[in-house]
Amino acid sequence: MSMSLVIVIPVLDEADTLALRLRALAPLRSRGARVVVVDGGSADETLAIAQTHADAALVAPRGRGAQMNAGAAAFADGVLLFLHADTVLPDQADKLVLEALRGASPWGRFDVRIDNPRAVFRCIERLMNWRSRWSGIATGDQAVFVRRDAFERVGGFPDIPLMEDIALSCALKRIAPPVCLRARVTTSARRWEKHGVWRTVLLMWHLRAAYFLGADPASLALKYGYLSRRA
Repeated sequence: MSMSLVIVIPVLDEADTLALRLRALAPLRSRGARVVVVDGGSADETLAIAQTHADAALVAPRGRGAQMNAGAAAFADGVLLFLHADTVLPDQADKLVLEALRGASPWGRFDVRIDNPRAVFRCIERLMNWRSRWSGIATGDQAVFVRRDAFERVGGFPDIPLMEDIALSCALKRIAPPVCLRARVTTSARRWEKHGVWRTVLLMWHLRAAYFLGADPASLALKYGYLSRRA
């Protein structure tokens, strides 16, 4: 197995900040990491920016699961790291990931920090990181990484419009518990800021509980605010 990193970034209308985010990955690319941006049908200049600043820029049916599967298939080898467009990796992330995967577990995630100085976000961070460490379930904000053979063994991400990260975690957890790195990725507070902090927290708790109780991910996605996939 190649112990280089393939960073897969699903995007939709991220032109305002994408170039900055991709330039931040240049040190990792200089050490052999490859960056794949997968556009879900943006109406802005997202794809053109990705073509300039990434190793591969693809178009796939909208939906993080479908987009990330397409990105994973762009290269035949390498450890996979799935990164949201509004999340920043810590320094030396490539070395941290590759070292972590030399152990028994084939997958893991980072702790998370939210880029807002308000005290309430420190509480949310702690809860997110504690819950993930206790449950063995990772969310997309935590930059999940996985050896390719394990990713293929569980069939990749399910093609569902929401909770694809939870579903993948559950499948990988059956193989082994995750490596929980205490190094932190920094993710945007934009959803909490737009919709209200506690309203967003309560909504996510409700959606996750409903998913585990068998609710249809498509209906949950509409409650979350995702638009239906274009034909």
